[in-house]
Amino acid sequence: MKKIIILTAAFLGLVFTACENELDLNSPNDITVDQYWKTESDAQAGVNSIYAMFYKDGLWARWIYFRLDLTSDEGYSVSPWTELADWTRFNYINYNFWEGNAVTWRDTYKAIFRCNQVLANVPNITFQNENDKKQIIAQAKFFRALHYYYAGVIWEDVPLVLDPSTPADLPKQVKVDEIWAQVEKDLNEAFEDLPRDWAADQLGRPDKGAAKAFLAKVYMQQHKWNEAKGALEFLISGAGAKYSLVSNYRDNFTDTNENNAESVFEIQFGDQRKGGTDEAQNAAVSSNRSQFFAPRGIGWSDGQARIWLVDAFKQESNKGGKLDERLRWTLFYPQLLADFGDKTYGRNWEWNNNEAWFRKGSRDYYRNNEDYYSQVNYRLVRYADILLRYAEVLNELGSTSQAYQYVDLVRARANMNTLATAHPEIGNDHDKFLERLKMERVLELCGESVRWEDLKRWGDLNNQASVDKIALRDSDFKNFTVGKNHRMPIPQSDVDNNPNLEQNSGY
Repeated sequence: MKKIIILTAAFLGLVFTACENELDLNSPNDITVDQYWKTESDAQAGVNSIYAMFYKDGLWARWIYFRLDLTSDEGYSVSPWTELADWTRFNYINYNFWEGNAVTWRDTYKAIFRCNQVLANVPNITFQNENDKKQIIAQAKFFRALHYYYAGVIWEDVPLVLDPSTPADLPKQVKVDEIWAQVEKDLNEAFEDLPRDWAADQLGRPDKGAAKAFLAKVYMQQHKWNEAKGALEFLISGAGAKYSLVSNYRDNFTDTNENNAESVFEIQFGDQRKGGTDEAQNAAVSSNRSQFFAPRGIGWSDGQARIWLVDAFKQESNKGGKLDERLRWTLFYPQLLADFGDKTYGRNWEWNNNEAWFRKGSRDYYRNNEDYYSQVNYRLVRYADILLRYAEVLNELGSTSQAYQYVDLVRARANMNTLATAHPEIGNDHDKFLERLKMERVLELCGESVRWEDLKRWGDLNNQASVDKIALRDSDFKNFTVGKNHRMPIPQSDVDNNPNLEQNSGY
């Protein structure tokens, strides 16, 4: 189904570009809103156009990884493009910097616009099967929630736009709590009409499990532990309990065995189209992440991993007295050949001191370079994350002893000893369990775009003492200002042009 969704969605971008708040002159042959939204096929194409936004520069094709991975203590940049690297160092000067901020803001609201078009127009279309209409509307609600979720994580207080926008609109900014409330509303409503499972030829669309997973995420960011517990239990022991950990950890990061039993929701990428990221019919449907994060001489090398991650993996041996196998598939690092017998992209590598690169999502298994057309799907949520989240929630609700088993499920796949055996000092101490769980999430999920939201949820960015601890492993955090840098600045051009917008405090 990967290719079906992608091709249809990329084409439909043509239909709606003229309706969005852009400065392009419209062709008289363009389809207008009044002419469109008449048939079931219009509705289906409309929702498919939302999927096309995954392939845009500001979102999951390229730049959002710089915000979620490199801004966190897992990654950093030494790019010769100084301004780009500065946006991973909390040195924000030009708030309109395209690659660092403005394009992600633009594409976020462009995606929300497409969702709002579906939600405003599809209810008025007659369907032969009313359930088909409900599922289209549910998908639009899911994706509006998804994009507002990441807007809340990145910028926090942003405009809440729930109707198709026009160039004259001056949307009002709301507090992040109101953003979270809308995300909850959309996801709960989407859950009701999304199927538990899609037919095989519809693989890649969000289902009930995906809705509950994102509900758990938004509840946890607000410390709504009881609500998060209910959402996660749907996936683990409730009606949506269809997930399991795949036996081969690496299968979560290559283009083989995609959409497997561990996948809760993943973005479908492909390399069959070699166009740009605009709205042309040959627009690319691939990921650029590996191109920008690959080691020098293989990719652009604009983003890499912190060496403390390698050290973290080596703190504990597995049951056989060997290294944690997850390290092998997570990072490229100087001792990779000695530790596991793997060369970096099959090459003899000249390493700098304390150097590491993200391996997840790379194509090193069959080629020795990267380009702009990676077909490796990106797993936004997988079951291992769900299990570790459930353990965190149980710990917060005072059930620490019950939380161990869910961490142990994740550790067992890596042939690690049980948590109680490896770390008996934790006992039922809430704080000690949470500190260890923070490390368990690093070992399992490093480089998967969850660390920034984790740091925010744990309050690690809220006081100078905890930021100083982070700075010991990531020197960029020496530039971090508490009360300011936990969120990005809003593009200044939007603030200047909209009297209903205020720049985030401290900027």
